[in-house]
Amino acid sequence: MVRFRTPFKIFTAVNVVAVLLQAFTAGQLLGGAGSAMHGTGAGAVHVAGLLLLVTGVLMWRPGRGPGWPALASLAILLLGFVQSATGGSGAVALHVPLGMVIMGGSVWLAVWAFTPSRSARSVSS
Repeated sequence: MVRFRTPFKIFTAVNVVAVLLQAFTAGQLLGGAGSAMHGTGAGAVHVAGLLLLVTGVLMWRPGRGPGWPALASLAILLLGFVQSATGGSGAVALHVPLGMVIMGGSVWLAVWAFTPSRSARSVSS
């Protein structure tokens, strides 16, 4: 798990940044800006989610780590696709709460990824 933990950390951070940028560009939409940046950002969120899923699976299967981060990454990726579909259809009442769920899940994974493991804490004590 240790050798895949660093890439997982990197991609959790990339994912959080991509989702934060989406929130920023959504705010710009409310101010009357065009939707091009928000649409492009959706693609970035999908790519970041896919990379997060791949590293989560690598950390789990060959890395012998926990499987739940891979499942959480899959949920974030799939919710991102639903998020795009709801945004494209204009279903703002679902689009906005989904964005908040994706942000919460992304931050939760990042916090877990950057929290030192128990074994690392006991060695440094």
